[in-house]
Amino acid sequence: MPVHAITPDYTGDVKDRFENFHGNQVVYVGWDHHLMFCAAFAYPLPPETPFRALIEEVMPEGFSLHPEWDQVDWSKTTWLLDGQPFEPQMDVSIQDQGIGHKSLLRFQTPELKGYQGAGV
Repeated sequence: MPVHAITPDYTGDVKDRFENFHGNQVVYVGWDHHLMFCAAFAYPLPPETPFRALIEEVMPEGFSLHPEWDQVDWSKTTWLLDGQPFEPQMDVSIQDQGIGHKSLLRFQTPELKGYQGAGV
């Protein structure tokens, strides 16, 4: 969501530009209905990162703390990219799939309802 200044003559240096992340792009990832996490995690990733590496190597850093993480069936998981349905290609880079700097990826696990059903 862009932020707009309330004064028309405001000028400032945008600190979260892609150029300021040393070749990485920030990708936000959230697990819908799993309220143990109050917000999406932010990961600085090279644009060439394959989607499979995001799931297998990056996401466990934060999400594996959830007791249901090991039960996720990735074949049944649904995804949204910036609010639109998304079908990831595991061995294609995030950039080549349209995942850009500051994109929000959300995933849903229909068979899992959050810790002790908290996400229902």
